[in-house]
Order: sequence, then C-alpha cells, then structure tokens
Amino acid sequence: MVKRCLFGIALLAIQTSFCLVMAQDIQVHYDFGRNIYSAEENGRQKVTVTLEQFKADQWGSWYYFVDIDLSRHFTESAYTEISREFRLGKQSPLSAHIEYDGGLNKQGSFQQAALVGAAWNGHNTDFSKTWSVQLMYKQYFKSYDTTHSYASAQLTGVWSMTFAQKHFTFSGFIDFWRGEKSNGHGQLVVLTEPQFWYNATSHFSVGTEWEISNNFIYNAEPTSDKSFFFNPTLAVKWNF
Repeated sequence: MVKRCLFGIALLAIQTSFCLVMAQDIQVHYDFGRNIYSAEENGRQKVTVTLEQFKADQWGSWYYFVDIDLSRHFTESAYTEISREFRLGKQSPLSAHIEYDGGLNKQGSFQQAALVGAAWNGHNTDFSKTWSVQLMYKQYFKSYDTTHSYASAQLTGVWSMTFAQKHFTFSGFIDFWRGEKSNGHGQLVVLTEPQFWYNATSHFSVGTEWEISNNFIYNAEPTSDKSFFFNPTLAVKWNF
C-alpha cells in the first residue's frame, strides 16, 4: 500500500515570499483486500500505519511518507518515498523534482528506485483545490538476487480538494510507469489511491482509501492471471 497527500504542496511550492511551513499526519487503515481476493491476496496485510510529512522552505519543499504494514504477529514491511522539489523561478509553477523509493520487508527489501524530473504545480483562486503533475525518469536498482537494474519513466498526478466549509477532503494520486514482467518484457503499471475524508475537527478525520491497480500487486494464486485489483480501506487520520 502506498499513500500520498498533497498537503497543499502545489500552493506552497509556488509562493514567492519565504515562509517555513510544515504539515504532518498519521493514518491507520484497515484493509479489506484479503477479504475480497482470498486466494490472490492471501498474504496481504490487514492494517497499515502511515506517517507523512511536508515541509516548505525558501527553495522549494520536502515530502516523505512511511507505510508500515502490520499483521497479527509481525511488522510485515516498511516502505518509504522521499522527495525534494526546487522552484524554478519565483513566479513559475514549474519545479525540479528528485525522489527515492524503497524499503524493507520480511523477505529482505523492496526494489529501490530513484526518480528525477519536473513537476507542474497549481491551485484555484481560493486554494481549496490544488494539483501537481510530475514527469520523471525512473531508475530501478538491483536490490536482491531476483531483481536487476533497468530504466523506466513515470507520470504522476496528485490532487486535493476541500469543500463544504472544510468538512470534507478528496485527495489522492495516480501513477503510470513502465514495469517489467518476469521474462524481462515491459508492461504498463497503473496505481491510483483516491482518499475521501470527513474532517470531524481540524485534527481528526475519518475516511476511506481505494487502492486501484493494474500490474502492480503480486498475485499469490499460481492458476490465476488476474492483474487488476481493487482494495478499499476504512481509516482514521490525525493531523498534527
């Protein structure tokens, strides 16, 4: 499971005057994927804890999240994405974007990747809607014996909108990138995770996330060629 919230990144990244801004939240998700796909996802985690943080400065912004997948007896994995953006001009919505993706699991590690490219950030007039489009070169590294390094590319869209007097938030991302099959042939991987939140207070929210993917999830059923998955969650979030 992977999560990203915009945190007003598009708004903050294009500010012309210097200000130090930081936002942080923690989310707890109960995942229904294993209930829906009992054979294909029989090893999928039930609970994921996510910590994410955004910080803006005079040059641009930092953002990271860590997903910790929990089972009844173990910490199954910890996955992180860390990115840095540099504004390209005081009035420009264009930023340079660099990113690292990777983490650890019970089997060893996730395959690591580095990304570099450009981001186009924007917002509406009252800043209730923000968005970002990122086009990046992606380099995978050999992380364990069954992997190898290869070049890829990724297109990412991120959005956030708050409405109904800030009681509701609809946010999420969609990624398209080139993955590789076990035979080395390329394939298009699609992953999107829209989130819908009811903001009970300025700190506490209740909501859901829908992980929708194709060619992303490992299929544990050897007789099934299923590649499309829909994994919903119920979640709570605390904004610090």
